[in-house]
Amino acid sequence: MKQLTTLAVTTLTLALVVAGCGSKSTATDASPKAAAEGSKAPTASAAATTAPVKTKKIIVGTGTQFPNVAFLDKDGKLTGYDIELVKELDKRLPEYEFEFKTMDFANLLLSLETNKIDFVAHEIEKNKEREQKYLFNNEPYAYWKTKVIVAKDNTTVKSIDDLKGKKALTTATSAEATLLENYNKAHDNAIKIVYQSGAANDLVNQLTTGRADGALGADFLLPLVDPQSKLKTIGPIIEEAEVRFLFRKNDKDGQELADKIDAALKAVKADGTLSKLSTQWLGGDFTKKEDSK
Repeated sequence: MKQLTTLAVTTLTLALVVAGCGSKSTATDASPKAAAEGSKAPTASAAATTAPVKTKKIIVGTGTQFPNVAFLDKDGKLTGYDIELVKELDKRLPEYEFEFKTMDFANLLLSLETNKIDFVAHEIEKNKEREQKYLFNNEPYAYWKTKVIVAKDNTTVKSIDDLKGKKALTTATSAEATLLENYNKAHDNAIKIVYQSGAANDLVNQLTTGRADGALGADFLLPLVDPQSKLKTIGPIIEEAEVRFLFRKNDKDGQELADKIDAALKAVKADGTLSKLSTQWLGGDFTKKEDSK
């Protein structure tokens, strides 16, 4: 396996951390918790008697090419629904300090397996194939309904069955890729699967130019990646899935981290913060199963 030398590491500098465990004293873009703590200056007596909060650094794997989910804004700042949610969880977990590490989507799972990151935050859909290899946290933070996506003027493809003999675009290791691969297993490799980088512009360009005939994607995806409405979703829902964070399986520290994230995520849901983030970044509240479109 070649080294991941092309990974784009978004350096969101954290407070000083020594061997993965340190004391938070400064605020950075990647550490909203430190900023909040830094605004409350302790009194001299309190500073003398209160031990600094010990934290464990956690590397969070994500990407930069998913509009409104995990992307670089016009100022080059990493942001989006998953990013801002992780920052919110970071504020509520004083025992941890989260640091983002960005890379191509296809490299996220390998980086998790090889201990380069501690968990993945990139709209990861739970499915049985992934459950066999990885650990999911218990609390979903979004719900997807996957359908077929085609160019707006495409009148020949009306369901996944109509992709037989045609090219379907997908991203390697994605849940959509698994759906297409499973379809092919049951239908004698009827669909020609084309793997691409996962860039939003690539999806629009490939489908509108006819280099690919269709793709699979979530119900809320098109307004994010196709603001000019050049694409459309068609046919019945292929899969309804829960979005969760992904961790290493059979890892004691990973299980403990997942459990604590679940507790914080429940609080983020209960006070309405999660719904607000979804509406802000995804264009609607996709955090409750009954409300997913």
